[in-house]
Formats: sequence, C-alpha cells, structure tokens
Amino acid sequence: MSPVTNKKPIFSLRWLSAELKRREVYPVIVAYAVVGWILLQIGEVTFDPLGVPGWVMTTLIIVVVAGFPVTLVLAWMYDITPQGIRRDRFSAPADATGDAASIAVLPFLDLSPQKDQGYFCEGVAEEILNALTRIRDLNVAARSSSFQFNSQAGDVRAVGRKLGVKTILEGSVRKSGGRLRITAQLVKVDDGYHIWSKVFDEGLEDVFAIQDEIAAGIASALVETISSQERDAIHARAMPRTDIDAYDYYLRGRQFFNRFRKVDIEHAKQMFWQALDIDPTFALAWAGYADCHSFLMMYVEPDPAHAQQADHASRKALELGPELAEAHASRGLACLVGREFEKAEAAFKKALELNPRLFEAYYYYARTRFHQGDMEMAAELFRKAAETDPADYQSRCLRIQILRGSGREALAIEEAREAVEVLEKHLEWYPDDIRCLHLGAGSLHVLGQTERAKRWLRRALEMDPDDPVVLYNAACNFATMGEAEESLDYLEQAVHQGAVSSDWMRNDEDLVSLRDNPRYKALLQRVEEKEHGDTGAA
Repeated sequence: MSPVTNKKPIFSLRWLSAELKRREVYPVIVAYAVVGWILLQIGEVTFDPLGVPGWVMTTLIIVVVAGFPVTLVLAWMYDITPQGIRRDRFSAPADATGDAASIAVLPFLDLSPQKDQGYFCEGVAEEILNALTRIRDLNVAARSSSFQFNSQAGDVRAVGRKLGVKTILEGSVRKSGGRLRITAQLVKVDDGYHIWSKVFDEGLEDVFAIQDEIAAGIASALVETISSQERDAIHARAMPRTDIDAYDYYLRGRQFFNRFRKVDIEHAKQMFWQALDIDPTFALAWAGYADCHSFLMMYVEPDPAHAQQADHASRKALELGPELAEAHASRGLACLVGREFEKAEAAFKKALELNPRLFEAYYYYARTRFHQGDMEMAAELFRKAAETDPADYQSRCLRIQILRGSGREALAIEEAREAVEVLEKHLEWYPDDIRCLHLGAGSLHVLGQTERAKRWLRRALEMDPDDPVVLYNAACNFATMGEAEESLDYLEQAVHQGAVSSDWMRNDEDLVSLRDNPRYKALLQRVEEKEHGDTGAA
C-alpha cells in the first residue's frame, strides 16, 4: 500500500471535544458557573443593605471571571480521584509526538476451536511488534503497555488515546491442524478507520513469512521513507526461521517466563529446552534458556550450576545469533549473575547498539551498575528503562529507592506519585503480582502512605511467605519504616532461603539504618562466606 501523505491537524475540534469529555472538564465548567452565579447573586442582594463599598462587588466580579480560565486549566491537567487530586496521566493528545508515526500492537485474539492458543497469538503479535521497533521513525508502544489490552478491548480509539499512539494494530489467529488463518487490521486512533488490513490463510509453517509481511505492510503504510537497512531488518528480524514445533515450544516458554514466578520460570526452562531438542540452532531459544537459569540464580536459588548453565547457553545464543540484540542482552545477564560486571556492561552496550529500545538491556545494565556501587549511573539507566517501557514498575521503584537513599527526597516523592499510578494500573490487570506489591510498598511509604504499604507487604508475604525476594524487600521496607527488628527477622529468612547478594546488601540504601546493628553485620558476613557468584534479590 502506498504511504499515507495527507495529515490532519493535531488539535482538531473533535479531538478537543472528546478530551474535554474524557477529562471531565464539562462538569467542572458547569459547577464553576453555578457557584460563580450564586456568589454574584448573593453579593448583589446583600452588599447594598450591608453598606459594603461598591468596589467589593466589582472585585468579586473580576475574581469570578478571572478564576474561570484558571479552573479550566486545572480541570484539564488534573483528575479528582478517591486518592486525591492527581495530574492527568494522558495530558497530551494521542499524536502528541507531532508528525512522528506511532503504533501499539495488541495481542491477537484466539479464534482457534479449543481456545487454547493464547500463547501462540501473543507470540505472533509480539514478533510483529519486535520487527516494528527496528524502524527508526516509528514509535512503538512497549509490550507491557499494549498487552494490557487485547483485540477485544472495545473502542480502539480509547485504547489508542490511553497508550498515546496514532494507530493500533489488532488481529486474530485461528490455528487448526496444520492450517493458520491470521487477520490483521491497522486502525487510525483519531477516527477508527482502517489504514491497512489483510487476511492470511496459509500453512502453519508460513507463520514467519506472515509476520514479516504484516510488519512490512504496516511500515509502508505509516512511514514515508524506510531505509534499505530497516527493510532488511524487518525481514531478517530477530525471529530466525526454525521448525514450527520448536517455535511453538518457544512461544510457550515466553509466556511462562513473562509471569516471573519460580514455578513459571521452571516451566519456561522446560519449554525452551523442548524447542532446542527439536532445533539446536535456535538462537532465541538458547537465550531464553539462559535467562531462565540467570533468573533462578538471581531470584530463587544461588546455585553455581545455574550460573554455569546461563554462561554456556548465552554463549551459544551469541554464537548462533551475533546480530540479535536479545542474545547480547542474555549474555549480559549471564555475566551479571556470574559477577563479571565489565563483560556484562559490554554486552548490554552492544545490545542497545543493535536495538536502542530493548528494555531488558537498560534494566539489567542498571542493576549491574547498582552492584558496582555506581548509583548515579544506575538511577539514569533505570530512568531510561522506564522511558522505554512506561508501564514497567520495577525500574521506577528501584530508581526511587536510589533517589531516597541519596537524599533527593523531593524528586523521590514526585516520581513515587507517578510510580504508584503505574503500580495501581498494573494491579488492576494482575492483582496477584507479588513483585508489584512488595516493590510498590516502598513508593507508597515515600508518599507517606505507610499503612497501605504495610498492607501490600502483608499481602505479598501471605501469597508467598518463603520467596527470598519477597522476604528481602519486606526487610528493606520495614527498615525504612524504622522497624529494625522486624526488618532483620525478614532479612535473616531471606539469607537463609538464598538469593541475597553481599554487593546488593552493601549498596542498598534502604538498609542503611541497620548497618551498625550486630545482627546485620553477622548476616552480611554469612552471605559473604557462602557466596559463590550470587547476585542481588531486589
């Protein structure tokens, strides 16, 4: 399809009317008018009999008239919520990026007979999203932002406005036997009309070609000039051709891995290994397998065997896919858990050179700097991670921890307000996300919502009382609340369970109040004595 060249004004009257309604400005205008009219009527009736000078009435009129635009601006910029007055999270129009094209890819709808192909539908959409990130002049919403919705989300225009993009890609997948039917529609957010659409009815083995064609079609429809390198990148994309059964296992592994829990990481590891059993040359499956071992080492069980497996698998991924940003990021993570910090840094830099929008590279590069005690650089990298994926709460919460520890309380409070909005939104979709609860408790405490923070911590501890990451972060939060003994109790349990790093403990400013405590010193010594390449827990 030929490129779209006709551009509409960014601030149309229709958009303005819709925004005024969405931000609930109209009720504020009505309320202000009613209150203002009542005040003027009271003044007109009572000022004369009370002998009030005439200039008072004039001043009242001026104040009422002058207050209208101020009220209008405040109503536009802020929301009134049960938690108080908050700045509107979507304070710019959907195409606030100016002339730059932008898109959000929603997970495709599962139309398969047994409705058991959700992982496959998500995988197809995610690979298209990943291919589109290779286009320099196309802004692509992060996976964790757009995948909160789906192709049944209702009004795609409302979804687009929430995500701050101009276009939405939605679609469906019907997988039955050896056949695959995929539909894809590219929709304009401002009017809901289709820009591009296509239906594919092919053999299952053609899924890779279909993904390429969809990405190329979208790119042609949205971006007027695409370089030959970008066009090649779409077709070469990080998903190399592999056996379709290996690909199916890989997608199952990705779905399990994204859930973060120990049992899911174990399942993901098995799925990636099944993919590799079918196709030992599948670079991304090696990267996924390496990441599972890195996560187990970092968050679950500091067994040197996990670090060794992560090292071997990440090297294999890099050998098979030296052009894949994901392979370099996987290598960096394996080096991080192996405490080879300089090698980790080099790997993350290469990953970002290949794909400047790769969230994991920023996030784990930040953690590497944290381990090294470079808090300024860690905070900056966490900031970039949050910019890359605005729906991610982890990078925000860890950055706030650094800001608070370095004495930048005002900035910590400001960013905590934004973080809590992201956390609350995430919990609406994933109410059982334990990590969201125990990391988010720190941001609540920064805002003075200590009792609510404790409720979040208690809930996380009830859901998984033996998880060392939950225990460690409970210790951190109770330390900042001034409850030293309870903090040390949880820290002792976390050390006993494993997955606590001496590097992280020493640099964690949340624990600063405990550093002179004999129990803390003894725990740190115990970690140092048994440590054989462990990494941090937070």
